[in-house]
Formats: sequence, structure tokens, C-alpha cells
Amino acid sequence: MAKFEFKLPDIGEGVTEGEVVAWHVKEGDRVAEDQVMVEVMTDKATVTIGAPKEGKIERLMADPGAMVQVGDVLVVIHTGNGSRAHGGQPAATAVGDIKESLPGTSYFGEKRAAASAARDSSPGVAASAAGAATASDHYDPKPLATPATRKLARDLHVDLRRVQGSGPGGRVTKQDVKLHSSSGTVAAPSVATSGGQLLESGPAPARLRSQPVARSKAHELGAGQRVPFVGMRRRIAENMSLSKNTAAHFTFVEECEVDRLVALRKDLQEDARERGVELTYLPFVIKAVVAALRKHPGLNSSLDTEKNELVMHEHCHIGIAAATDQGLVVPVIHHAESMSLLELAREVQRLGEAARDGQLTVQELQGSTFTVTSLGKQAGLFAVPIINYPNVGILGIHRMKERPVVRDGEIVIGRVMLLSLSLDHRIVDGHHGAAFAYDVIRYLEEPARLLLD
Repeated sequence: MAKFEFKLPDIGEGVTEGEVVAWHVKEGDRVAEDQVMVEVMTDKATVTIGAPKEGKIERLMADPGAMVQVGDVLVVIHTGNGSRAHGGQPAATAVGDIKESLPGTSYFGEKRAAASAARDSSPGVAASAAGAATASDHYDPKPLATPATRKLARDLHVDLRRVQGSGPGGRVTKQDVKLHSSSGTVAAPSVATSGGQLLESGPAPARLRSQPVARSKAHELGAGQRVPFVGMRRRIAENMSLSKNTAAHFTFVEECEVDRLVALRKDLQEDARERGVELTYLPFVIKAVVAALRKHPGLNSSLDTEKNELVMHEHCHIGIAAATDQGLVVPVIHHAESMSLLELAREVQRLGEAARDGQLTVQELQGSTFTVTSLGKQAGLFAVPIINYPNVGILGIHRMKERPVVRDGEIVIGRVMLLSLSLDHRIVDGHHGAAFAYDVIRYLEEPARLLLD
């Protein structure tokens, strides 16, 4: 047999390196030409790379989490005669399937299927797998499936290992999952915890299993299960560290009475629903932020440290921080200054659904000039948000509460929420930040002014 060294291809768009997120094969596996082998995350997108030739996997040259340069060897394959893996037709991805969707998924998300490769080494698990195979005509310890199909399987409580794939290369499709679910065969839910993180049950891949550690403070606290810190979770960590270690954070906190805002939203909500839009408070906040940014353009800027230039952005591209199964993402409403309240509500709804489904495009995640963040009903009293670098400001929206307030010398019950504005003190002085915050508050306390501006 000939030995073939497959190198990370030039993915284009100026990409020079990528992070190995997950392997879909292991050493010793036979692969068909174009069968999905590995997922690599770049700054532009997540790329699914298929096998360039039919053969046997001799060696994987990079573990999950490793950064690989274009031209570096990813995998060594013994080529020659051999049966096609899974007995199906090859998948339609020759070099790489560049997904125009949310970049990367972490081990905590949808890529735990690789953990099942180690289950056969456990006698107890092997016995249960054999029992499952007896109960069903099909059992594949490592099924091929897209992230969307895996999500559907989780939602329907279907065990992908027991689903016969009808797609290219034996890949399990959404239709396969639906048909299997309608047959009444579902997966038994099982979870375990490790260090406070909820994990699906099952050991990590063999190469990533925890090794015996020397007695130390960590050992006394309990070694726990070790999982690779890769993909979206690691990218979030890098961006947070960059922001905290670069921007000079300071935070301004003030309260805002929102009785009129609540009343106006109530008046408009039914009309919005008739037009197919759920009107939340967030579009009002975005509208107020945009109006205030027009008065304070220094907060709609970013610092180019390489050229020592402050970039004053012409348009308001508002990032909306959103929590997903893959981690915190910030989809962007581009040209928010040109949108009506209803258009903003429609875009907030669309981006929120795309974020939850993992269908955000690369363009929808780039180019923000200012960010708004909220945890909704879990927003708490207030928090200190971290700037979405290279923005110079982020506004945190917190929970509305009924509180006693003073109006015209009398104590009455009003709805109040706190706003926390974090700014980069290298660029924004304290009094400028306070002036911006009070303009936002005035718009929210008198929201009818938004319709004029």
C-alpha cells in the first residue's frame, strides 16, 4: 500500500490556519473517498474536510484543539484496494465544505459523538451495546451526521447509533431520524456532571481520557473528567481575554423608569403580532442606543492600534449578545440607524432564531460597532458586561422591577430597571459616557421621542 500525507488545503478568503475541532475518524478506520474526516474552524467559517482518497487511516497528526497551518499534514492514509466505509456512496465534499454558519461547536455542544468510539473498550458498555444491537437490526458506534441532524435527534430523543443512514457514505439524514422516531425507538436520556458542567454520559475519546495524576492539590479536589477546550468555547475565551487585557474597562450604572415604555409596547404589541412580529423591549433599546450614538459618535468607533487611528464608523451596526448551546455569540443588526421599530423587531426575532438553530452566517457575526447584552428574565439586578472588542462600548440591560419612586413629591410604585454601560476608558472619558447613558435613559423613559427621531 502507498502512504498518502493529506495536508490542510488552502481554504481561501485569506485563511492561513485553522483549529482542529473534531475528528470523525480514528486511527485504523477505513475511509471512502470524500467521507467526512475532520472539522476545522477558521476565523471565517467551520470547514468539514472529506477524505481525498480511499484507504486506511494510519495516523492523525493533530489532536482536537491544535492549530494547524495551511500545508501542514493533517492525516496519513494508506491507500490501495479496500471496501468503501459504510458501503454507501461517497459524500459530496472533496476538499472542504465551507459552512456559511455559526463557526465551530465545542465538546460541550454537538460533537460528543466521537466519545462513543471509546465505549467498545469497556466490557460493561460493550455488553449493553451488544444488547442494543440484538434489539435493533442496526448499530453503528460512530454514526455520520450533520450538526443539524444531531440536534434533531437530541430533540426527538433518538439514539443515532441505532439509526440506519440513507445518505451519502451511510450518513444519517434528518428524514432517517424522523422515521426512526416514528417507529417508537428512542434513546434513554442519561447525563453526568463534571466540574459543574452538564455533560452527556459516556467516556471521552481514548486519546483524551484522564490519565492518573500525581497526588497534588488538584488531586485532592478530585481530578474529574477532562474534555478538550476547543472550538467556539475556546474562541470565546480568547476574545474575552483580549478584551479584558486590552481595553481599559470602566462601567457606569444608572436606573431607568420604564412605565411609559411598558405602556407603549403594550399598545403596539397586537399590531406587531398581526404583522408576524413579536415586539420585545429590545428593539426599543436598540432604537434608543442608535439615537444616542448619533449624538455621541465617539462611542460608535473602534481603535486601530496598528495604525494608531480612531475609526469613526459611519453606520450603526448593533451587536446583540445571545446565549446558545455553542456559547455566547453576537449576531449583528447592520445599518440599524435606517430601520424602523418594526424592522428592528423583525431582525431581532430572525437573528435570535438563527442563533438558537446554529444557522447564523459569517457575515451576521461580523462588523458590530456597539453591543447590547441582556439575559432577559435572568438579567438580575445588574452586572458588569465585558466589551465586545474592538467596540468601545457595551450596554447591559437588566431586569425590570417594581420599586417605590418619587414623582411630584409623592412616593408611588414604578417599574425600574438598571442599565450598566461598560466603556473603553482609553477612548471614552467618564463624562462622555455618562452623557450617552443619560440620553439612552431619556429615550427609554420617554419612548415617544423615538418615533420623532
